[in-house]
Amino acid sequence: QVQLVESGGGLVQPGGSLRLACAASTRTFTFSSYTIAWFRRAPGKEYEFVASSGRSGGGTYSADSVKGRFTISRDNAKNTVYLHMNSLKPDDTAVYYCAADLASGLYTATNRYRYWGQGTQVTVSS
Repeated sequence: QVQLVESGGGLVQPGGSLRLACAASTRTFTFSSYTIAWFRRAPGKEYEFVASSGRSGGGTYSADSVKGRFTISRDNAKNTVYLHMNSLKPDDTAVYYCAADLASGLYTATNRYRYWGQGTQVTVSS
């Protein structure tokens, strides 16, 4: 069973930056073969798509709410996907999850992704 592990969350002041990382728990999970996405879930709210990175150079896509502030990138050699978050706002406070699937589309729906991590908490507050 493949497991994804997120890291890099924490408490940051408004306007600050964080970099989240998503790695696989098994070496047999080759990130380059998977579409990887980041979602977030704030207290009392539904999952919200944040950004996705297509497999095999399939491009990236970001939600309008984070466009220009967040960037998704991947380092296939390290089997790791990153979410670079800048100009953070209190509304960005949520648990951030990475998800993966073999499908090639840059899907934004949670049910398109088979594998999920446990999440990492991001809190933006002064």
